[in-house]
Amino acid sequence: MAESDTEVVTREEVMFFDTDCGGVVHNLAYLRMIETCRTRLAAKLGMELREMSETQIFPVLTRTEVDYRRPAKLGDWIVIRGWLGEASTARFWCEFEMRREADNELLVTAKQSLALVKMPEGKPLRLNFRGLKS
Repeated sequence: MAESDTEVVTREEVMFFDTDCGGVVHNLAYLRMIETCRTRLAAKLGMELREMSETQIFPVLTRTEVDYRRPAKLGDWIVIRGWLGEASTARFWCEFEMRREADNELLVTAKQSLALVKMPEGKPLRLNFRGLKS
């Protein structure tokens, strides 16, 4: 699957620590995988980790919505597609689909709202990075 300027695709193997005693992925593991995808998407949009550390400007998560549709299991490979959704001057949404690689089964859909914040003041900033209009 080809990526656009406002989209990224990551791939994760379900490890033992991602599962419960029945070998089914637990909800926190899905969020960890989404976090990895979102971090790579942020870098693509101009928010590199080092630069954020230097400028002290960070995307802060304000809301997460998740729909768990089908379970992933130990040993599955999951393809996570994340893209930039809506954006305003104050916040933006990232959206995600998680599919089992073997059969392309849709496992999870998620949406996250974020705002840019200058730390340590905690001051919200206008959006002005690549892919978002301010």
